[in-house]
Amino acid sequence: MDLMQHEPTIRLAVFFGVFAAVAIWEIAIPYRDLSTRKPVRWGRNLGLLVLDTVLVRLVLPAGAVGASLLAAERGWGVFNVFDAPAWVAVLASVVILDFSIWLQHLVFHAVPALWRLHMVHHADLDFDVTTGTRFHPIEILLSMLIKMAIVVILGAPALAVLVFEVLLNATAMFNHGNVSLPRWIDVPLRWMIVTPDMHRVHHSVKREECNSNFGFNLPWWDRLFGTYVPEPAAGREGLRIGVSHIRDERQTVPWLVGLPFLRRTGVYPFGRSKE
Repeated sequence: MDLMQHEPTIRLAVFFGVFAAVAIWEIAIPYRDLSTRKPVRWGRNLGLLVLDTVLVRLVLPAGAVGASLLAAERGWGVFNVFDAPAWVAVLASVVILDFSIWLQHLVFHAVPALWRLHMVHHADLDFDVTTGTRFHPIEILLSMLIKMAIVVILGAPALAVLVFEVLLNATAMFNHGNVSLPRWIDVPLRWMIVTPDMHRVHHSVKREECNSNFGFNLPWWDRLFGTYVPEPAAGREGLRIGVSHIRDERQTVPWLVGLPFLRRTGVYPFGRSKE
């Protein structure tokens, strides 16, 4: 299969399928009432997604899958130098890429200049499926460059890269959903995938909770490195979403693009004094 030819179709099909499923779930059984009407917040967050997508396609049209195919053609990267069964190369690449994105996420919380960009994601006053698509364009470009570099170093197979990107996009929409699972499902499921109740803690206004639960897909890294927080201190119902120093409700797309350059970082980056 020509992955470069079919990649957009596969990714779009999965995106719209998962988005629709989570959106319907939110409408049927919402976890909590939103502070902003859905049409308004969807217009803002999805408008930013469209801008991000167009920018990436213009600046880095080949993307991570293209980087994988180039690495294979040139013989670059670990799995293009050392023989390994195809299934080992695919599985290992997916897991290593997931850890890399977890580490990148942590770094974007630790470095003030990078947090300014990532703050756009956290400044959302609500938490729903569109929050999982809401990122500053510069953060998206940096993330893609980092991902492409890791793919080349690994020599990750193109199939592994496509699987990882599809999983990452799908789980990001799932774990940002304004939904909740019964505890008897949520507790064991957290050992296999990041759930909405687990990731919702990460969007708390509390600094310690915001700097926890960095995973989007696999939940193991937070447990392994001590950044896992099972429940918010205020309880699930008392959890306050967003960042404490930005409570603006009129978050237009231009406002979101300018946010990193117009507002302070607050206390959130590691090493900053607490409020």
